[in-house]
Amino acid sequence: MSDPRITSSIFTRGAVDLGALRAAQTPATPAPSAQPASRATPGAAPASTPPAGAGGVSVIDVTEATFQSEVLERSLTTPVVIDFWAEWCEPCKQLSPVLERLAVEGDGAWVLAKVDVDANPRLAQMFRVQGIPMVYAVVGGQPVDAFSGVVPEAQLRQWIGAVLKAGGVSVEAPEDPRLTEADEALISGDLDAAERAYKKILSDAPADAAAEAGLAHVALARRVSGADPVAALAAADSAPDDVAAQLLAADIEVLSGQAEQAYARLVELVRRTAGDDREATRQHLVSLFSIAGPDDPAVASARRALSRALF
Repeated sequence: MSDPRITSSIFTRGAVDLGALRAAQTPATPAPSAQPASRATPGAAPASTPPAGAGGVSVIDVTEATFQSEVLERSLTTPVVIDFWAEWCEPCKQLSPVLERLAVEGDGAWVLAKVDVDANPRLAQMFRVQGIPMVYAVVGGQPVDAFSGVVPEAQLRQWIGAVLKAGGVSVEAPEDPRLTEADEALISGDLDAAERAYKKILSDAPADAAAEAGLAHVALARRVSGADPVAALAAADSAPDDVAAQLLAADIEVLSGQAEQAYARLVELVRRTAGDDREATRQHLVSLFSIAGPDDPAVASARRALSRALF
């Protein structure tokens, strides 16, 4: 699993093949300190009592032994959002409470399934979890979308809304299998293969936003390779006018799910710099925008701030 201090906020596409997982379902012994098997909304019956989507169960703890029934079978009638987390993961402590609150607010329209990656390593492996927090949406027994890192609540609400729209609808195969292949190479850390795959897509379809985002993410991953996140952020804080240090800090913040903080950092750097330094900062910021995509509310807000900083 990747360094827990760096997680990616890229939204993945394509479905995970769960055939092997279904075939391999065997009872597992929960960790001695594991939380109760399920958490329900106040005054509701236990998770095993009401049917899925009945407005009773909002948040459940899932193990390898219960994954078949609590996630795959439940998702046939109610969208399930899986939160891969661990006790030591600080970003998880930021994201999980928001997910839990939104699940309770949803009143059974969707269910949040929490998976402790330390206690359930096979589940993390099957879903190709590279960093946590990692969140998957499962509809009709198949993953339909995913993201990792901490994202703003407004963006999270939009994502959940899209998941709910997909509820009960058969999941179609990806339109372009090359994109799935490129994404898988990126997730596995094969940056050269991912770059070739994304460039091949762009050679045929220059306006493909997903491939552009993937290529920008490859470049981002290369820039932070070997960097110590804690040291890099500390260096940036101690040298606010060091352009290279600020650019690296922004990269680390994006990969940590703190894109808005990264955007604000570079917008402020644009205000303080001039000439080549200002242009390098602007171009770097625009490259980070392409990872999230033009429809991201945080990108739209940051673009307005950048325009004010420039003019």
